[in-house]
Amino acid sequence: MFGKDFISIHDFTPDDVEAIFELAKTMKANPANYRTSLSGQVLAMIFQKPSTRTRVSFEVGIYQLGGTGLYLGANDLQLGRGETIADTARVLSRYANGIMARTFGHDVVMDLAQFATVPVINGLTDLLHPCQAVADYFTIREKKGNLRGLKLAYVGDGNNVAHSLMFGATKVGMHIAVATPKSYTPDPNIMKLAKADAKIFNVKVEWTTDAEQAVRDADVVYTDVWASMGQEKERARRVKIFKKYQVSQRLMSKARPDALFMHCLPAHRDEEVAAEVMDSPQSIVFDEAENRLHTQKAIMYTLMRR
Repeated sequence: MFGKDFISIHDFTPDDVEAIFELAKTMKANPANYRTSLSGQVLAMIFQKPSTRTRVSFEVGIYQLGGTGLYLGANDLQLGRGETIADTARVLSRYANGIMARTFGHDVVMDLAQFATVPVINGLTDLLHPCQAVADYFTIREKKGNLRGLKLAYVGDGNNVAHSLMFGATKVGMHIAVATPKSYTPDPNIMKLAKADAKIFNVKVEWTTDAEQAVRDADVVYTDVWASMGQEKERARRVKIFKKYQVSQRLMSKARPDALFMHCLPAHRDEEVAAEVMDSPQSIVFDEAENRLHTQKAIMYTLMRR
């Protein structure tokens, strides 16, 4: 099983990811069997960015495992202000049994992991969102029964969610096609690493500016908001640029007839996704949101039960 921290799916083997899936499946089916597994343990939850799903799923998850979640908002810590991140990591390691951090800069999570002596979980950074991607692929696995050889099309901004989906696809044996405007491509280094993994695991990682090309024959169509937290000032400009990347019923029709629609939420109906797609039988966005709870419980159990 994987090492001390959960920072990026790229760090893990296909067997590691499969182990998380199997444990999450068991925990979801039999939650009572795990209700004292992290008894007395504390998860320090650092939030530089507020969140609905991340906070609730981690806080409920640690509670269901018998532990306690300690919410630490942007104004509750001296993180990176009066105290170094390294010192914060060392101090929290004396009080808590694990740290989950949802931050802007990816370097914050990396520094926490370097200097903490307890497990650190990446709850989201501007670069990566690994917990979301694990829940996403677990959800596809539930719905399709199998992942290998399927195709996921991601349409929209080449952001942290796209990055983690690219890393995850190679580990679960899925092909992924990412469609973004030319000036909003995924990070070049992320694409380089994902394509290198794709060669090893015999899958395709592709990027295009053509949404219809990406979606063609896809088993899953995925999108995210066009302006993420911290990009509010760019919203009006982004809406104009991304308009042709909306996941409409017409775009969904280019995918396979039984294609699923996914979104990490929150969603802006009739912006990145048409309301009729968001609320259609093809949409599994709320199953996807629920599974954040189950997969993160599996991650916490694996890291903190040592």
